[in-house]
Amino acid sequence: MNMPQTDQLDRIDRSILSALARDGRLSASELAGQVGLSKTPVQARVRRLERDGYIRGYAAVIDRERMGEGHVAFVQVKLSDTRSLALAEFNRAVQAVPEIEQCHMMAASFDYLLKVRTRDIAAYRRVLGERISALPHVAQTSTFVAMETVKDR
Repeated sequence: MNMPQTDQLDRIDRSILSALARDGRLSASELAGQVGLSKTPVQARVRRLERDGYIRGYAAVIDRERMGEGHVAFVQVKLSDTRSLALAEFNRAVQAVPEIEQCHMMAASFDYLLKVRTRDIAAYRRVLGERISALPHVAQTSTFVAMETVKDR
């Protein structure tokens, strides 16, 4: 994948990205109308933005509460080893835990912040004990349970 600089984006590219971020199901005609171009040039720009990696994909926004996955916990993880190989092992292993929705390496007093989504606190406890704590090089975890999601974009 090409990694172009963001300064290669013009005002119209940025408008296209902004519109698609709000509604990824816009038709080419609707998108063209919003950004002030005709359909063909908009389609070409979207294909280029996809090819260049600015648009990584399209997804439906699912109501996780209705799906029985309403419990959200944030987990601070400290590793026992932070050399490159250990980090790579942790990064690889975290991909295999479906309940981990997000994983961020942090510049903080801990190494990673995980967003974990489960059915309820009992299910979270099992995931923490059986999956997260068993990830390579995990030395310590701290859990913060979300009481309410105010904004989720």
